[in-house]
Amino acid sequence: PAGWEVKDGCITAVKNGKGGDIITTGEYSDFDFLVDFKIEPGCNSGIKYFYTKYEVGGNLGMEYQIIDDQLGEDNKKDNHLCGSFYDVLPVNAGKKKVNSPGEWNTIRIVSKGKKVEHWINGVKILDFTRGDKTYTDAVALSKFNKSVPAFGMVEKGHILLQEHGGVISFKNIKIK
Repeated sequence: PAGWEVKDGCITAVKNGKGGDIITTGEYSDFDFLVDFKIEPGCNSGIKYFYTKYEVGGNLGMEYQIIDDQLGEDNKKDNHLCGSFYDVLPVNAGKKKVNSPGEWNTIRIVSKGKKVEHWINGVKILDFTRGDKTYTDAVALSKFNKSVPAFGMVEKGHILLQEHGGVISFKNIKIK
């Protein structure tokens, strides 16, 4: 759509292009998702998975947060930093090594049954089980605590590349 451009093997959200999000046509439950991304300084974006329309809450998805941890406008909470399960669970900060804005990084999201893993640049930085006590306690403290069905507990959903006003490029997108 307008607001996105395809060039040199990359798909890029144009700054303030208002292109909207890009959503897969298929829905996924068990998957291994791999993508390279590059952001401009201050950028905030994300990859949503299990994205679907909820009875209460509207269109929602679990989000692998992509943000410039230093200059992004939504960087005040640990569970809002790059690699986190946005607004729900933070990453293991001691393991996280993110390349600077302007450089490429590789994301991997693995979902098998109720288990989910977030990876960056070949290192697992977060793993959790949808529906266990740690998960449900964290969702209860998030902005998603009123959704029906319970947030993130749907059986399948789309994968979404988020356009959030900043420049972000994606390449080498693979879903297994």
